[in-house]
Amino acid sequence: MISLRDLRGQELTPALLRRSLPRAEFDVTKALEAVAPLVRDVAERGAAAVLDASERFDGVRPEHLRVPESALREALAALDPAVKSALEESISRVRKVDEAQLREDDWCEVIPGGHVGTRRIPVRRVGLYVPGGRAVLPSSVVMNAVPALVAGVPELVVVSPPQAEHGGLPHPTILAACAMLGVTEVYAAGGAQAIALLAYGDGDDIEPVDLITGPGNIYVVAAKRLVQGRVGIDSEAGPTEIAILADDSARPAFVAADLISQAEHDPLAASVLVTDSEELAAAVRAELERQVPQAAHEERVRTALGGKQSALILVDDLTAGLSVVNAYGAEHLEIQTADSQAVAALVTNAGAIFVGDYSPVSLGDYDAGSNHVLPTGGASRYSSGLGVHSFLRTVHVIDYDRDALAASRRAAETLAAAEGLPSHGEAVTIRFR
Repeated sequence: MISLRDLRGQELTPALLRRSLPRAEFDVTKALEAVAPLVRDVAERGAAAVLDASERFDGVRPEHLRVPESALREALAALDPAVKSALEESISRVRKVDEAQLREDDWCEVIPGGHVGTRRIPVRRVGLYVPGGRAVLPSSVVMNAVPALVAGVPELVVVSPPQAEHGGLPHPTILAACAMLGVTEVYAAGGAQAIALLAYGDGDDIEPVDLITGPGNIYVVAAKRLVQGRVGIDSEAGPTEIAILADDSARPAFVAADLISQAEHDPLAASVLVTDSEELAAAVRAELERQVPQAAHEERVRTALGGKQSALILVDDLTAGLSVVNAYGAEHLEIQTADSQAVAALVTNAGAIFVGDYSPVSLGDYDAGSNHVLPTGGASRYSSGLGVHSFLRTVHVIDYDRDALAASRRAAETLAAAEGLPSHGEAVTIRFR
């Protein structure tokens, strides 16, 4: 069901790890060929092109792209009270963590009379993509919208695919989540065409956004790559990943359940266990054989666990295990070891770190308070998950008086001359003639 890779007794060089670590095949470049004509069509024809694409790909042509506010209210009124309560709890916890990330503007006195301030200004208009394929994900509305709202973004736009079974509207649970958060500008559009609509708008009716966030399939990712530069994007997120670093103190049933939980997302989802215990690896394999047949999405889970992107990896010790997980840079990393907090402190590359037996990734998906929009494919080596910072721009404000400029004059004039830019120096010198 899941392959075993034995790295014991080997020097874990960067080259060896690049060859040995499992990765999903996710070729965005190839998808660009299919997506580029669609993005151009939307740029030229706007909403008409989006509606044509929806009819072709989603099997439904919405009567209107914009979801009426009455539909949002009706979806919220009809929402299962238990689901509403769970969403309220998720919103409250994510907001609490996001508010803790906020910082006031600050000023630094560089020299007497010379100050540089840092202002944090929210992005004005943000587009949030919410998938509507294999699963309904109201949690994605929460994870994208709450940090944007906490950051002070004044205009939020949600796009989500139209559903034939819901009269061409996005899924009612998605609409209800939008209503709970006060997001009223919602469009029944999905796929690459929705990303293009956010980037280019539709004349005077739909204004383009400044930043696009939210996960999607490979065509959504390809479209985000195409429009990047015209607008900002959060990331090019690929299939979901879980890596678990565990020793012989881990509970095999817990480890297996967590591997399955991520495999449930997508046939390309990656589930990776890194352990120094051959006994644990065997016990986890046995647990997978027991638990997988009980999964609601058994076929999808089997495909993901049996794919080249998933593996049980044996290492000599936890030090070697840390080398492996840091090289892998998983979207989600669980630490199920003795003294798990100390081990977690040695992790340098991960989208999010889940510490101990009772912090499963599933908790982070919903109501840990953390954000589940995270870097994939090893991108945690250089990027972060979604948060308040994703929706804020830092702007330096420079305020020097005459004496402070005089004290800085010599260095500025000297460097201007050294760089062969005398007019730069003159712009300082002229102020003292």
